[in-house]
Parts: sequence; C-alpha cells; structure tokens
Amino acid sequence: MAYDATKMADWQIADAAEQHMKSVWQLGDELGLKKDEVIGYGRIGRVDFMKIIDRLKDKPDGKYIEVTAITPTPLGEGKTTVSMGLVEGMGKRGWNVGGAIRQPSGGPTMNVKGSAAGGGNAQAIPLTEFSLGLAGDINNIMNAHNLAMVALTARMQHERNYTDAELAKRRLKRLDVDPKNVQMGWIMDFCAQSLRNMVIGLGGKMDGFLMQSRFDIAVSSEVMAILAIVKDLADLRERLGQITVAYDKAGKPVTCQDLEVAGAMTAWMRESINPVLLQTVEGQPVLVHAGPFANIAVGQSSIIADRVALKLFDYNVTESGFAADIGFEKFWNVKSRISGLKPNVSVLTTTIRALKMHGGGPRVAPGLPLPEEYKKEDLGLLEKGAANMVHHLKTIKQSGMKPVVCINWFHTDTKDEIALLRRIAEAEGARVAVSTHWLNGGDGALELADAVHDACEEKSDFKFLYPLEMPLRQRVELVAKNVYGADGVSWTPEAEAKAKAFEADPSKRDYYTMMVKTHLSLSHDPNVKGVPKGWVLPVRDILIFSGAKFLCPVTGTISLMPGTSSDPAFRRVDVDVKTGKVTGLF
Repeated sequence: MAYDATKMADWQIADAAEQHMKSVWQLGDELGLKKDEVIGYGRIGRVDFMKIIDRLKDKPDGKYIEVTAITPTPLGEGKTTVSMGLVEGMGKRGWNVGGAIRQPSGGPTMNVKGSAAGGGNAQAIPLTEFSLGLAGDINNIMNAHNLAMVALTARMQHERNYTDAELAKRRLKRLDVDPKNVQMGWIMDFCAQSLRNMVIGLGGKMDGFLMQSRFDIAVSSEVMAILAIVKDLADLRERLGQITVAYDKAGKPVTCQDLEVAGAMTAWMRESINPVLLQTVEGQPVLVHAGPFANIAVGQSSIIADRVALKLFDYNVTESGFAADIGFEKFWNVKSRISGLKPNVSVLTTTIRALKMHGGGPRVAPGLPLPEEYKKEDLGLLEKGAANMVHHLKTIKQSGMKPVVCINWFHTDTKDEIALLRRIAEAEGARVAVSTHWLNGGDGALELADAVHDACEEKSDFKFLYPLEMPLRQRVELVAKNVYGADGVSWTPEAEAKAKAFEADPSKRDYYTMMVKTHLSLSHDPNVKGVPKGWVLPVRDILIFSGAKFLCPVTGTISLMPGTSSDPAFRRVDVDVKTGKVTGLF
C-alpha cells in the first residue's frame, strides 16, 4: 500500500511501513541465501559476500542499471528516491530486482540534506538504522583512520624524545616524519567547521607532538574510498598498508605499513567488508555498502555490493553521487574500470524546478522557502534550462550506455511543462518516463520501470572515455572538454609540477583519475548555472590516495569538512521516551 506522502513525513511513512517489514531472515530466504550467508544484526543484517560470490560464481550477472542526475539545486533532485522508486516499480512488474546504495553520513543526516534513504513511498527502511550508524561501518572507518593518526603522532613524539639507540630497544626505526608534510588529518562524521584547522600536541613533551592538524568528515577518508573499490579482505589489507599518512624530511612517503598499523586497521574493518541488507517500503531487497565523498572519491556504493547484487538480482539498480559530470563520470571511467562490470542503462534524474533554476530562475537555498517562480508554469525558463539536461544526456551517450530520462514529478509540475521536457529529451534519443513514486510508490514508477526494462533489452556498446595508459594531464583535458564543456584546462605551477612528476613515475601510471569539483555547476564555480560557455577549468593541486590508487586533481574550492547550517536537521530529531522510537528523521 502507498501511504499519504502529502500528510506524512518520511519518518512517519517509514515507521508505518516498518510495522509490516520483512525480517532479514525472510529477505534472505526470498533471495535464496543459505543460513550462514546472512549475519543478523538487530532488525537488519549483513550478507557474507565471499560465500555468496563463491557459491554463485557460475551464475550469469543480471542487468546493471545506474542512476545519476542533472546538475542539482542545493536541495537535491531525488536520485535515491528515484532509485528506490525504480526498484519498487520493477518489483510491481514481477521482475527480480534489487538495489545497491550508499550508507549516509551523519554529517548531512544531522544537517540539511537528510539521510539519503529516499523519500515518501520510495525509501529504504528501517530508516532509523539506515540513518544512525547502520551496522557500524562508518564507526569502524573512523577507528581505523584515527588509529593511523594515533600511530603517526605517537611515533613523532617518541622519535623526538628518544635517541636512535633507545628507539632500537623499543623495536622502532626512525621514520623522520616532516611535521609540515602530514597528509592525513583526523576524522569525525559530523559537519564541524570549527575543526577544519587546529593545533595539537599542546602541553609538555609527553603530551604529543606540537603541530598543525585538522578534522575531515569521515566519508572523505581514504579508508572509505578503499572500502568502495576493494575486491576482498586481502585487497583491503594491502591497500590500507599503502595509504600515505605523511612524508619524511627527504620527501619519501610514510605509509600505514611503515607505521605497522595496517593490520590493526584491517582488524577494525573486518566486518565492514560485508554489505548490509535492507529493503524498500514495499519489501524489495536493498544492499547498503560504503558511502565515499563524491567530491573527492568515487561517490558510489561498493563494487562488492554490485557484485553480490548482480548475482542475486536479474536487475540491479545502483546510484552515483551528485550529477552526471561527477558521479556518472566516476562510475563510467573509474568504478566500472576497477570492477570489470559492464553497465546497461543510465537513468538521468531530472526535475522541472532544477531546470528552471538553470534557465535563469532565482537562487535556491536550503532552509529558505522555494521562490514562487518554481511553483508556477514557465515554459520559457524551462526550455532554456533544459540545455543542462541535454548536456548530461550527451555525456551518458559517450559511454555507449542507454539513457532514460526520469522526470521526478513534483505537484507543481504542469502538463505542458512535462510535455515540453519530454519532447526535448526524446529529440536527444532518450527514453522518457514521468514517475510519481514519491506519492504512489511502485505503482507510480511503472512507466519508468517499463522504459528501463526496454532499454536493458537493447545492446549497449560500453566504452571508457580514455585508456588508462593516457597521461594524467591529457585525461583531465578530455574530462574537462567532453564532460564539463570547458574550452581547456589551466594548471597552477605547483599542480603542473606534481602532474609531471606523477606522469614520470612508473608506479603511478595505473592510478585512476578522480576529479575534485563542485557538484552545483558544470564548471568549477558553484554559482554558474546552466551550460556555461567560454571558460577554462583551473587545476590548483593534485591530491594522492596511494592506497586507493587515486590521483585527485583539485578544481575550485573544496572543503573536506562541511559546515553545519543555521537550521540543521538535528533540531527536529528526537526520541519518544515511552516507545524508544526516533522521530524527525528525513
């Protein structure tokens, strides 16, 4: 049944649906899982991916469906809602379908974006567990990451306090870390702008090493980035050991393996290798695993989750973070390259309100009322802004994947606006579906389900934008021109020097290019909307994730620690002290 989304908040719909929720054991039975392949954890559970993959290794993979979006307003355009609605719609048709989505960060959940469970009648449940820690993966990532920082700062203190002979007695060798070249900071899973820059080690010589440091949000950690791409526990252990924590005074990397902490980090992460099994409001299975920062990392749920899902489901719906210029590009050229999995269809989540913004509509800001211009028909504004949708469709088509435009319906959308948008998208060769899943659940997503199903039946000619052998600067140029629409790329002297050094280093030639850019514009400037023309992409730095094997060209200003707004979501979250139920989540 569909709940009245016009009168019920997301958490209220979730609470009502959870009264009829399947147990994790029932879900496992319906999926044909063995008893020892489901690991119970309260109302939810993990799946033992190695046992499942081994048992089903000879079974053909299902169809692989990716969900992305146009350049969003700061409110988001509903990719997860579309993903859950599509799963529900295909489930209504009787097809064996499931999803694979990211775990939400506590930062956005307690701030302005919400928990990324979807919304209305198209969301993942149980909402409280999904929103507040799930099965502990982010907590494990924080412990593993911060343990590396503990190992580093303790070693720096001991090397300052002891001679080489005294260090040798303690079975330590001098690493000679450069305190001005420490790459990592500490992490926590909230938006805490006051921790972006700080000094640690104040006090006496037994109180640590005095130096500048910082906190980043947990999902930006390289440990999280690694979890999203590993193939198994051995791969996780090896990659954690290769993380560069700092550099020594000779400029050589100091890794987690050098600090002898990688094994302990893996111990913290041993359970987090397995995805968590949830479900939609209508009872279809959803795997939740990893939640890397989409601005700096791959921004996808894990490769492990997709591998499991493609064995268990005939149709696996997965979601990429942010718009097609960021999330889809990384899905296309990084995630799919690492996984070796070939996708079939990409669904472009589109809203009329966002396209009106790109057509020149007034500013949209979280926490402020939506301007009246977005609540009334304006075909001129929409037609102008539709260029943003067309741009993203052309990006998808470059990959050889079949595009489907999902018009994520809002009650303010008019018939003429929908008809105009449909004509424009179909002229670009895309299938188009209007979906009312937020209001009507699976019944509202049947047109979308049919369009995606039909697209899956067509042959796709999936291909990467560039070969991995291509030098870094040429890759960046291709992405800038072909995906963002830039005329070219400019490099600061520091960034270009790094790029040349990486290109000359044989050990870096198989590293993946992970662009760092705002999600609020096709350009590097979040204030520039639509499809900007006549601009150059500025690269000011290149970050290195040596465990994940990412080279991250940084454009514009990106903070790894977001700030909390003046009207954060935590003001409305509470607990019913009589029942223990959490209220106010969205």
